[in-house]
Amino acid sequence: MDTSVTIIGIIMTALMGIPLFYVIRSNSINKTKIKAIKTKFNQNNRFNFELTETQNKKVLALDEKNKGFLLIDFNATEEVVSFVDLNTIQSCKLVPTTENNSDTILKIEFEFQHIEGKKVELISFYKIENDQINQVCLYEDHQLAKKWARMIQDCITV
Repeated sequence: MDTSVTIIGIIMTALMGIPLFYVIRSNSINKTKIKAIKTKFNQNNRFNFELTETQNKKVLALDEKNKGFLLIDFNATEEVVSFVDLNTIQSCKLVPTTENNSDTILKIEFEFQHIEGKKVELISFYKIENDQINQVCLYEDHQLAKKWARMIQDCITV
């Protein structure tokens, strides 16, 4: 009787422990990748991305003092890293693209207006193709993008 209870206990522990191990391992790998990417875009200790937020496999980082913005998207098949030096930017706004005759949002982009040459740079934040379960993350991502667009614009104007 004691042997069967022990065996069942070991099996139940393994069933709960193995997925937990993979979650912790995945988290540590992502943290290591994020740290390496931040270091890469540090540019000789010029940018220090202290303000960081992570949601739905997206990482947004901002250096308010030296005016730098970093967006990392792990949702795409190959991770997408976008860096913008906000010292060369005049304004930032959010541009949602919808489907024809519908409210379905296909993508959300940050639009950066450069000071010189009036060049416009678009950085993709959300694409419906990268959303594993169509538009499940859309509301959260849209709210996060609005918040960060305001923060970036405040950083630019200061």
